[in-house]
Amino acid sequence: MISILIPCYDFNAYPLVNILEKQALMLNINYEIICIDDGSFSSKNEINQKINLLTNAKFIESKKNLGRIKNRILLAEKSQYDWLLYIDVDTIPKNEDFLANYITFFKKEIIIFGGCSYNKPQNKNSNLRYKFGKFREEIIPSIRNKNPYKYISSSNFMCRKNILLNTLKKIESISYGNDYIFASLLKQDKVNIIHIDNKVIIEDIDDNQKFLRKTEQALENLLKCYKKGLLNIHSISILSAYEFLDKFLLKKIFVKSTNLCKKIIDNNLVKQNPNLFLFDLYRLRYLCQLK
Repeated sequence: MISILIPCYDFNAYPLVNILEKQALMLNINYEIICIDDGSFSSKNEINQKINLLTNAKFIESKKNLGRIKNRILLAEKSQYDWLLYIDVDTIPKNEDFLANYITFFKKEIIIFGGCSYNKPQNKNSNLRYKFGKFREEIIPSIRNKNPYKYISSSNFMCRKNILLNTLKKIESISYGNDYIFASLLKQDKVNIIHIDNKVIIEDIDDNQKFLRKTEQALENLLKCYKKGLLNIHSISILSAYEFLDKFLLKKIFVKSTNLCKKIIDNNLVKQNPNLFLFDLYRLRYLCQLK
């Protein structure tokens, strides 16, 4: 019926798998849970081995680091059921009927995205990631469904295996920002999407510096795929702004005009109350400076 797939890297996955196992057993459905650690060789994998003692669950340690996309492909290839539910290892289902909400969509030829929510971090150095997630990603389904390809998050979704493999195998990158490419490919292939209120809580929130590094890697990945022609049809706001500046030869002018406030932007983003408009300027500046 359903394969629950959890990509993992240097993380204790046992609490999440334990919750999902209990929900699946309560529903009395055919299921499996597969968690693959992507070659981290972490000491946490000693705890993760306990997953193999749970019902219809297994933990696999990859002997080499495949990367984010190839690890997800491997999970799909090892699954036995037609419906795949991907859930990130650093999340927890918000509700006890998490699995029950998904299985009501089994007969539909669509991808279902459940959404996410963020708890305020105790570490104030994580406020940028928290604020971006809270205001840009934690969006109610009625708004997400108005522009379904814009609000794609691979942290919590369900789809048929053939659709998933067909899409992921087109993505070459192993870096961050693959949700942008994933969404654009779904849009180009005219895959039907529905967003529902079936959230996971994202618990592991990156600190500001780590989030900025990941953002830069995601932008590099984004521009690389754009130049390869993979993103001809997209709903990416930052890329639309880049396209406008590029079309009218305004990239250098934009970068020079924002040089005056670069220090203000950089300082703001690592403070307790970062401004998301300044973060957008930061991202667009970085994108325009890439070759």
